[in-house]
Parts: sequence; structure tokens; C-alpha cells
Amino acid sequence: MSATPHVVALAPVRVQPARLFYTGAAALAILVTLIGFHHFYFQGSSYPGRPITPPIRGLVITHGLVMTAWIGLFFLQPLLVALGQRRLHRKLGRVGALVGLAVVVTGLWIAVASARVSPPGNLIWSLSPHEFMAVPFFAGLFFAAFLGIGLWQRRRLEIHRPMMMLSTYSVLSAPISRIDALSNLYVGTIWDSLFGPFLMTQILLAVLVLVRWMLIGRLDRWLSIGFVVLTVGYMLVMQGARTDAWRWFAGVLTSM
Repeated sequence: MSATPHVVALAPVRVQPARLFYTGAAALAILVTLIGFHHFYFQGSSYPGRPITPPIRGLVITHGLVMTAWIGLFFLQPLLVALGQRRLHRKLGRVGALVGLAVVVTGLWIAVASARVSPPGNLIWSLSPHEFMAVPFFAGLFFAAFLGIGLWQRRRLEIHRPMMMLSTYSVLSAPISRIDALSNLYVGTIWDSLFGPFLMTQILLAVLVLVRWMLIGRLDRWLSIGFVVLTVGYMLVMQGARTDAWRWFAGVLTSM
């Protein structure tokens, strides 16, 4: 009696939605950055095509290069995981931590330096230079906070991944607010007063939260918490920027 051949059914290979999601979110961040900062990348100038202010030119270029490196790593890291290159992912993570630190340092530095050299009567999103300094200053602090949590919880992927994504998106208001076709949709409205240059970043994040929900069939707890924190935080920044307390603090920083 011949033996019956044993047939092994191979399970179909399934791509984890999280891998596709974070890689896609990183690609979207690259696209937004290239569009918003196209003057910088393709013309070597500042928005909206004017020369970079000479006293801070070196700092602006340095910050731009550091931020470009961070966005590149943000795209590469989830792609490496999707390709099964976890060891290289961990090695680059150490480099990413240093790049992230450079983003924070140069970002806070440029926030203060820009307010220092900006003409007093110059209004940005209806804010004076000292008031507007709150926008990049706190964006840098949000970045640092999410990055710190992401690195601390790097072994808990359900926290690590959304925190690293939120760290990047917390500073995307810089390029997004420079896309006039988007900003002009709400300038002068109540949304401008509440969120200023942060609004389109939050709308983009809201869409990504919904996409993530559809992909995994449930609300991503940590991504949603981060979204709420940023929403409340951005509103507080815009309202706090107009207070005497912030103007005093900004004056102290710019006079140092």
C-alpha cells in the first residue's frame, strides 16, 4: 500500500497594514516638504522667493539640511522594517537619534534668531515677530517630546511607531503653511485665529488617523492620543503667543 503524499498548504503572504501605513505617511511627508520648501531646495531662497536673511543664512541652511536628513530617515526606517532589515533599522535608529537632537537644537535656535532679525512691524499670520516665535519654538518642543517618547518606548512598537510619526508631523506646519493654495483656503477665518499655520497639519493628521483606523479595523490608541495632544497644544500656542507673558519671555530670549 503506497503512502499518501503529505500536502502542506502554504498560507498566503500578508503584508502588515502598519508597514504600508507608516511608509506611506513618510512618503507624504517628503512630498509636502518638497512642495512647501521648493524655494529652498530648487532656488536656494526663502519663502516666497526672497533671499535668505544674511545674518542667519548659515543657520537656515544647516537646519534645512538636518531636517532633510531626518525626513529621509523617517521614510527609510519603516521601509527597512517592511523589507525585513531590522538590524540595519536598529543601527540607523542610533543615527536618527542624533539627527533628531540636531533638529531640536537648530530648530529652537532658528526660532529665536529669526525673531531677532525680523523687522518689528513685520506680521506673520497676523502675529508680530516675537509672537510668531512661539510657532516654531513650541513645534520644536513637540517634536522633542514625541521623539523622546518614541526612543524611550522603542521596544513597544504600538507606541514607538506613532510617536516617531507624530514627531515628524509636529513640525510639518513649516512646509505646509508655505503652500499658498492650502493656506489661502482659511486665512482670515476663525480657523486661522484658532490654529494659524498649524491647521492644515492637523487636517492631514486627522485623515491619517482615519486611514489607520480603516487599515487595522480599530482606532489606533497612541496615534489618536498624540493627535488630540497636538490639536489642543496648537490652539494653546496660538492663543498664548498673543499674551504679555509670552511676549516678555520672547523678548528675554531674543535679547540674550
